[in-house]
Amino acid sequence: MQNIETAQGQSAVVRQRRLSSLNRVLKYVLVRGLTLLVTVTIGVYLAILIANGGGYVDEMRKGQIRESVSIQMAGDPENAFLTIQERRALEESLVNTQIQQLGLHRPFAIRSFEYLWNGLTLDLGRADYLLSDSGSRQVRSILGERLGPTLLLMATGQLLLFFSSLALGLFLSRRYGSFLDKFIIAMAPTSSAPAWFYGMFLILVFAAVLGWLPFGGMVGAPPPESSFWRFMSILKHMILPVTALLVSSVFSGAYSRRTFFLIYSSEDYVEMAKAKGLSDREIERRYVLRPTLPTIITSFMLTIIGLWTGAIVFETVFNWPGIGRLTQQAINMFDTPVIVATTVIYAYLLAVTVFLLDIIYALVDPRVKIGGGGTKS
Repeated sequence: MQNIETAQGQSAVVRQRRLSSLNRVLKYVLVRGLTLLVTVTIGVYLAILIANGGGYVDEMRKGQIRESVSIQMAGDPENAFLTIQERRALEESLVNTQIQQLGLHRPFAIRSFEYLWNGLTLDLGRADYLLSDSGSRQVRSILGERLGPTLLLMATGQLLLFFSSLALGLFLSRRYGSFLDKFIIAMAPTSSAPAWFYGMFLILVFAAVLGWLPFGGMVGAPPPESSFWRFMSILKHMILPVTALLVSSVFSGAYSRRTFFLIYSSEDYVEMAKAKGLSDREIERRYVLRPTLPTIITSFMLTIIGLWTGAIVFETVFNWPGIGRLTQQAINMFDTPVIVATTVIYAYLLAVTVFLLDIIYALVDPRVKIGGGGTKS
């Protein structure tokens, strides 16, 4: 009888602990989610203020409307019989009508919060100036057309860069002090230059001087009709930008990962594992790679974000029709809806990534407890 009561007591304690853990996790998810939502909201609203110049762009649009109406009236022969007062009254009426249709007659402070709500709810609306290839002004269509090229280029370049630098860093940690190790260390400072900087040199050498590769773009002109040759043309156009991405960061990436691996490979528990006779592969997998896994995962997740958002200057240099180049065009044309849309997408991707990283850390590192307020020893 006493054993049954003891078992029931232990079962109740286990249930209470599970309930307490569940409540702690739910509370953490709620607080963390709200915190990230507030952060995203502030970031998007600042982007709206900057993109619109605090209302300056709206004044520019009003001026463009007035100029357009004036030109339209000047080209209409029926207006030649109107008096100056009648022409001014008609022009003012037409201008006010268009301004009201666009909602520009309302204060910018009110409309900025409407932009904020539309952005947060992914109601991306219509672009002010930019068009999709099909002639649509829908921001969703414009972004959809540019997303494919960005994913193609950045996924090829960034993922190849990530895994090659990871493998090279692990290789160098096994051969500390070798010629290759010293060479990578010596070349690491070259990564201070961005990818577009190396891209211009690659274009100068292989496109302008040698003529082996195209200057930019995604496909040749005119585009090949055959699917196979179109695919080959895309691959040919990707050689220079992918090479620029690799050259710009592979040395610093390999050096940083090699340093992490060396730090953990010199720990006492690694020496103890060697004394136990474990193989080098097993030691690397269990005692070197696993402690560095959170850092590797963080780098990988941030790389994934870069696949979706592209790179403004990089895509512009190579004339690549992706999200980055679209953002540059939107900035130059003061196309607020497109700028806000790209900012919202990046903010959401970053917030979701940060949220998932906290959960992933708890899965890969038993010292981390979700909502536990820190680590346990």
